[in-house]
Parts: sequence; C-alpha cells; structure tokens
Amino acid sequence: MTNRAVINADRPIGTINRNLYGHFAEHLGRCIYEGIWVGEDSAIPNTKGIRNDVLQALQGLNIPVLRWPGGCFADEYHWKDGIGPRADRKRMVNTHWGGVVENNHFGTHEFMLLCELLGCEPYINGNLGSGTVQEMQEWVEYLTFGGESPMASLRAENGRAQPWKVAYFGVGNENWGCGGNMRPEYYADEYRRYQTYVRNYGDNRIFRIACGASDFDFAWTDVLMREAGRFMDGLTLHYYTIPGVWAEKGSATDFGAEAWFGTLRKALVMDELIGKHKTIMDRYDPAKRISLIVDEWGTWYDVEPGTNPGFLYQQNTMRDALVAAATLHIFHKHADRVRMANIAQTVNVLQAVVLTEGDRMALTPTYHVFDMFKAHHDAELLDLDFAAAPYTVGGVSIPQTSVSASRGKDGALHVSLCNLSHDEAAALSLELRGLSAPDAPIAGTLLQGDALNAHNTPEQPDRVRPVPFAGAERGADGTIRVTLPAASVAMLRIG
Repeated sequence: MTNRAVINADRPIGTINRNLYGHFAEHLGRCIYEGIWVGEDSAIPNTKGIRNDVLQALQGLNIPVLRWPGGCFADEYHWKDGIGPRADRKRMVNTHWGGVVENNHFGTHEFMLLCELLGCEPYINGNLGSGTVQEMQEWVEYLTFGGESPMASLRAENGRAQPWKVAYFGVGNENWGCGGNMRPEYYADEYRRYQTYVRNYGDNRIFRIACGASDFDFAWTDVLMREAGRFMDGLTLHYYTIPGVWAEKGSATDFGAEAWFGTLRKALVMDELIGKHKTIMDRYDPAKRISLIVDEWGTWYDVEPGTNPGFLYQQNTMRDALVAAATLHIFHKHADRVRMANIAQTVNVLQAVVLTEGDRMALTPTYHVFDMFKAHHDAELLDLDFAAAPYTVGGVSIPQTSVSASRGKDGALHVSLCNLSHDEAAALSLELRGLSAPDAPIAGTLLQGDALNAHNTPEQPDRVRPVPFAGAERGADGTIRVTLPAASVAMLRIG
C-alpha cells in the first residue's frame, strides 16, 4: 500500500486557529526562573529581567497565546504575592514541583510584559482549588478594569495606570486531581460560582475556560457540558504521551525502535480522545460554540539523570519532533472544535522548545517543527483524502505518514508531512485538485536527525536543524511525488 493524498485546493473546510500553536509556562523547575526570568541584575543579557536569548527565540515562533502560571501551581498561587516591590514579595514553597522556594519575582506585571514582548495573548489560569471567589474577582479587576476602584488604584501604585487586555481566563486547573480532587458535579457548581465574578470590564471580553477532563474521563466532559456548558466558552483536555507506565516512563534519549514506535502510537491516541470528547460536546452544543482547549499536551519521560525529579527536565529528540508534527496535524483535523492548544512546556520542562544551561541555550527539534509550521497559522484548512501505508513493529501497525494542507492569506499552498517510520523512507503521491496555477513552483524544508535520538545541546546547538528539501518533484501528470526520509518532518510551499 502506498501513501497517497488528494488535496482539494479549492475546498477550504475551516480555519486552523493560530492558537493551536500556543504554549504553556508554569512555575515548575527551570521554566520560569533561569529559563525565562533571570532578573534585572543578572549578567545574562535581559530586558527588564527577561533573558534576551530565550525571548528572541520565542519571538521567532510567533507564539499566539501563552498560558500561565500553571498547571498544578495555579491552584496554590495567590496573585497578590507576586505584585509590588520584588524585595517585599512573599516567599513560598512550591509544594508541587521540587519543594523549592518561590520568591514571586515573576508575577502579573512580569508575565504581562513577557506577553507584550512576544506579541501574544495572555491566558491566565486562576486559583479555584485553594483561592477564593473574591481573590479571583480582584485579579480580573486588577488586570482589566480602567476606572476607579481599589484594584485599579493598586495596579497604578505598582506602575501600571492603564489596564491590560486579557482575552483568556481559566477557572481552575486539573480540579479532578491536584486542583482539589473534586467530583465533576462539585467542580461544575464551583465553576458556575467562580466564573460569575470573572467580569468583563470596559471593552475587554474574557473567554472563560472551564477545567475539562484528563485523558479518557468522558464522564467529566459529560457532566461539565450538562451542568455548566452555558457558562463557559472553552473546556480543557489534558493528554500526555508517555511511552511506558507512570512509574517508569522511559528515557528521553536512550531508546530503540520499539520505544520509538510505542511513543508515536500513543501520540496518535490524541485523535481518538478528541473525537470522543467532541461527540459528547456535540450532543450538548451542536452549534460548536464551546471550544475544546487542549492546554496541556506533549511527551513525558523520566527526568534526565542527576536532575531534580520535581523539575521535569528532559531532553528533546527527533522522536519529539514527530510527536509534535503528528499531534498538530490531529488538531488541524479537528479544527471545527479544537481552537487552542498549549504544549507543555515552553522552556526546560517536558517537551520544551528551548533548553538553557546557565547563559547558554539550544533550540530543540520540537522548536523547529513549530517554526516550520508557522505558515499554518490562521490559514484555510483544505479538504484532503489521505491513505497511508502501514508502519508495523511487533505485529502492530500505525500509519507510516501524516499529512495536512492549508492555504495562507498570500494564496500559497502549504503541505506539512511527516514520516513516522524509524527506518524506511516514505514515497508519497500528492494529487492537487482545484489549483489555479498547476505549475506553481515547489519549495521545501526538511527536519531530520543523524540518529533517532538526535538532539541539540548548548555544545551542539545545530545537530538537528531544518535544511532545504529537494525531495519533491512534479510528474508529467501534475502529481507531486515526494520521497520523505525515515523519521523526518517536511513542509512544502506550492506557489
């Protein structure tokens, strides 16, 4: 069986929301401190405390939305501890992640500055688990109210007279677990109460996001949609790709063909999960008003040897690049309901796009996938009919390839491709129908490593990087034939 796609260039079937390419930065390990924030007195070059090299790298991705401050940390975070003179801010213990002292030097003002520098939308997660309704209401007022009020005055005292714009606000996180171990019926009532006080001030309009399910907990989605659907704009879903079991997840870099295959097989489960949660949501919301927000996803391995187990620091290889590419294609496929996703996490934690060591940094293979796929942001998703050859290991098969196609505002067609096979090149046939310029030029970019576990380090920052791809050519019948190397990701631009 061959890999064959028919792309109907004249049949857009939706829009690939740029927020599917969102990110997540939690107060966890070295994500915020050392990764993003070094402080204004640091010898590492910075802009008001935000390190410049990481900032420049993230700016290159055109990040659309950034989620903060958690994660599990969100439901023990009290925002007033993170405002005012930094020397006076309350120090606390980060009980979830390593038991280290959190000095609260990176708080609301610093996060909003980061979003301004990145040109992205802030997505703030409020504390429902250990916080109060008043605390959440006052945070929204502090952020977005432009009139005269106690919180607006406090914001001005801290150096910000004008309110910010905040589009996305999450009411709690993982409240079925670290956010309070709640039953769905109880959380639904709490959500209804708390969201009442997440108010719209002036012309700021908040997209209210409720805590959704973990993995296969379809009952949670059913209860939330039934009991609180009319009060929400989005409902979350969390799913991590774990090669092994929770106690022994597997190494990020020391793996063979079976672990490679098993990881990608588990990544593809995202398609089944979204499909089943969508079916439940469709029953209560056939107009698809409520968005499914996959605000935590990515690979999760055993931490790197010698690092704090609570810091969740792991390396990032070509295996992660394939997980990212295939997962993003799944989000495209479900763009009618999935309108935001946030990979976990931005720097130094889980499937990070940037890794730092002291004053040095490296871009990961996952970073390069997000960079290559920028052309899909807000592009028209094109209808395609795709059949993949099987990729089989140990008698189990998954599709060898994955394809997605879009048309940008400039009229160019972009086709992203990935070959999940660890050892066999993939021959793909792309038939383009409805193309106004059938002889349009083809340009390509390829991401491939010299080994399955190829990865970048500050010592070898360019071991895995995109290169020009010449493996696509148009045949006499107009069909584009692509030879995609094993374990690789490519992006074609046609036109």
